[in-house]
Amino acid sequence: MNGTLYGVGVGPGDPDLITLKAHKILQAAPVIAYPAPEVGDSLARMIAAPHIPQGRREIIIRMPLDPKRFPDRTAYDNAAAEIATILRGGEDVAVLCEGDPFFYGSFMYLFSRLHEAFTVRIVPGISSLMACAAASLTPLVARNEVLSVLPAPMAADDLRRRLESAEAAAIIKLGRHAPKVYGVLRELNLLDQAKYVAHATLPGQQVRNLRDVDPDEVPYFAMILVRKAGMAP
Repeated sequence: MNGTLYGVGVGPGDPDLITLKAHKILQAAPVIAYPAPEVGDSLARMIAAPHIPQGRREIIIRMPLDPKRFPDRTAYDNAAAEIATILRGGEDVAVLCEGDPFFYGSFMYLFSRLHEAFTVRIVPGISSLMACAAASLTPLVARNEVLSVLPAPMAADDLRRRLESAEAAAIIKLGRHAPKVYGVLRELNLLDQAKYVAHATLPGQQVRNLRDVDPDEVPYFAMILVRKAGMAP
């Protein structure tokens, strides 16, 4: 009998924000897999560390930092093949994913390769979107408002067009794209309605008004929340 593949959301950074269900699975799964940069530690592994018993077999999925190579098909192909072998042997595998597995989560690339052959269970996690709203005391939406989630790598014209019609927006994956986003928000006179949050729930968390942020010093794990003036509440 094949093992079960678990996509486990481990939350935005604070180990205390992992769910009870995720904790139970990490206690039971004999094999833990997680993405990591080509060099350095895995954020997902760091978050889950207090909840992983000693002696677990671990699979490190090394990913390139160059955005032109992401998603790296070779890395995910190799990881999927290794995980498939373990599942066929009857062992469960828990794949860690920062935030939530299906909200811009890396797990979806393994899911697409394995879900037709194996039983897959998704364990939702607290996403960075919720964490940033809580950290900045910024309600995301109210009543009949619509929230737009906008990836910062999108073209400036597309970003501008979507922000013009948005009632509330979360701009994610900032990093090197922050100067472009900052410029678009300035053109739309939205800087004063924008909150900036970096490394939400982690020890180095920053919460500031976007106007006070140097866009050239923004990390990848940062988000901008925008609520237009006059919107509820």
